[in-house]
Amino acid sequence: MHQLLKKYWGHNQFRPLQEDIIKSVLNGHDTLALLPTGGGKSICFQIPALASEGMCLVISPLVALMKDQVENLKSKGISACLLYSGLSRREIYFELENCLNNKYKFLYVSPERLSNDEFLGYLKNMNLNLIAVDEAHCISQWGYDFRPEYLKINAIRPLFKVPVIALTASATAMVVNDIAEKLNFKNREAIFRRSFYRPNLNYLVLNEPNKTNRIFNICSKTKGTGLIYVRNRKKTSEISKALNNSGIKADYYHAGLSNEIRTRKQQSWKTGETRIMVCTNAFGMGIDKPDVRFVIHYEMPDGLESYYQEAGRAGRDEKESYCILLYDINDGIEAQNKLLMQYPSKEYIEQVYQSLCNYFQIGMHSGKGTDHPFELSDFCEKFNLRPSTVFSTLEILHKSEYILFSQGVEKPSRVRVLVNNIELYDFQIKNPSLDNFIKTLLRSYGGSLFDNYVKIDEYVLAKRLKTQANLVTQTLKRLHQLNIIEFHERSDLPQITYLHERFPQTGISLEQLEQSKERSLERLRALTLYCETGIKCRSLQILHYFDETSDEICGKCDVCRKLKKEELEIELFEKLVGFLKNELLDKMQSTEELCNKIGLQNEKKLIKVIRWLLDEGHLKMLDNQTLVWLKKE
Repeated sequence: MHQLLKKYWGHNQFRPLQEDIIKSVLNGHDTLALLPTGGGKSICFQIPALASEGMCLVISPLVALMKDQVENLKSKGISACLLYSGLSRREIYFELENCLNNKYKFLYVSPERLSNDEFLGYLKNMNLNLIAVDEAHCISQWGYDFRPEYLKINAIRPLFKVPVIALTASATAMVVNDIAEKLNFKNREAIFRRSFYRPNLNYLVLNEPNKTNRIFNICSKTKGTGLIYVRNRKKTSEISKALNNSGIKADYYHAGLSNEIRTRKQQSWKTGETRIMVCTNAFGMGIDKPDVRFVIHYEMPDGLESYYQEAGRAGRDEKESYCILLYDINDGIEAQNKLLMQYPSKEYIEQVYQSLCNYFQIGMHSGKGTDHPFELSDFCEKFNLRPSTVFSTLEILHKSEYILFSQGVEKPSRVRVLVNNIELYDFQIKNPSLDNFIKTLLRSYGGSLFDNYVKIDEYVLAKRLKTQANLVTQTLKRLHQLNIIEFHERSDLPQITYLHERFPQTGISLEQLEQSKERSLERLRALTLYCETGIKCRSLQILHYFDETSDEICGKCDVCRKLKKEELEIELFEKLVGFLKNELLDKMQSTEELCNKIGLQNEKKLIKVIRWLLDEGHLKMLDNQTLVWLKKE
């Protein structure tokens, strides 16, 4: 284990729990690894897979993250491949044959692939040593991103006598138990939890009506690299521009940008050329930048799980860092309204489904297994639909397993030579106008073009041929038509795959939609409570949400800092809050009446606590100077 860690990752020792998890897997135990963001989950399945004969099947819902991991493994000299919507059928079969011939140590797939009979036919003949289930919370209906296709994972278990390792960054006790049950864990004791407590993080909730000014102040006074999360694409560029105008080097990032631009922006931020990235939640997955000093949330995300994961991108080097959530009294209502918009009516879902089929010209009872590049803006313009609601509807159709909706992932141009050396040489003699082009292609990418699909760059070829990139693309297409090569042009459009033939109408369950909506609302309510509860340590609120028992305050969050400033000990503070709550829940009383009941020794402290609770909105002073308890915790 340690030799592999040193050889491929350059580390001398494991992070907490990693070694225990790896040993559990190597001993053949089904294992659940619950490690917070930045805890090094991937090593927990990559090292045992490398230490054993055979290949590891990795199942993950995030194509972008899988792509990053595959590229990362390849950069270390480890063979890996990824099957995803957008590859041609020939490419997929080619890679599956390579898997059967033991050419890879890792095969990454999305859970939807498990519904493909042809894939399952290949899979059962593969020499697997481990099944790794990433983002395992997706298998639980109680999780924050339930995906029904994850339930199919258990069906492939009888095909292989190998352990399963499930990994997730955030899960409540209920979700943990559900994961173990749904994956049919043979040993419920092999569940490894690392504490959600991050001692170097300062969690701050700032009640701020003028959020833009507060961002300027934070960025000016806090040194180091930062992230600012917003939920609106337009807002990313607006805030970025305002920061740059104030002399703060910033850039913006969202899923609507081309992959080329996103990659460039991401690299600039990782190297420190760009200090601050203003982004949507499309940014951050798979990015392990250790020295992020602050993460600001301009708006509420959709739950504490999402907040903990995004805020947790700060301080991975274990140095002092800040997680700041800017909160205004109207934010909770706005977040709830946005969430409700993600659940359109059944009639609207039917309209989008049928319009989508018409857009791709799919006839009734046909279309199963077909892939289609998808331009959201063009579709919405043609059918006069609102993009945000269409996007939510596509997510529902995806989760209901009618389509596979893969958001834009860069697919670089790929080439494979279809003829042998002799046939290609003969073709060059007969087609002298293409001879130099083919020679340049071979010199640039070598003999592997005859054996594999090779990623190529038209701009590099154009430079070497002293021509234009579009002319290179035209020549590649011509050679493709002549069956000399197989050429797949680069693309970064989202992809829609039909998992079934077109139906006259969907059978989406209203009851399931309502249940899903209610679970989402529950998670949002928990985050709203976190924002509005100013009388309990922020770290403790997070720990208790994830069912971690602890009574030790962090001493760093905004609540703990205020306690110190007011010179209030936590035990006495909680005692006085409890006293006030009990006294005021059923009847109104004046400060004087309350002080008389508490006694002279704690009278000054009680007045401080009353002032605190008034500021936090837990108490209200009426015109007759009596106090009313407003919030029920």
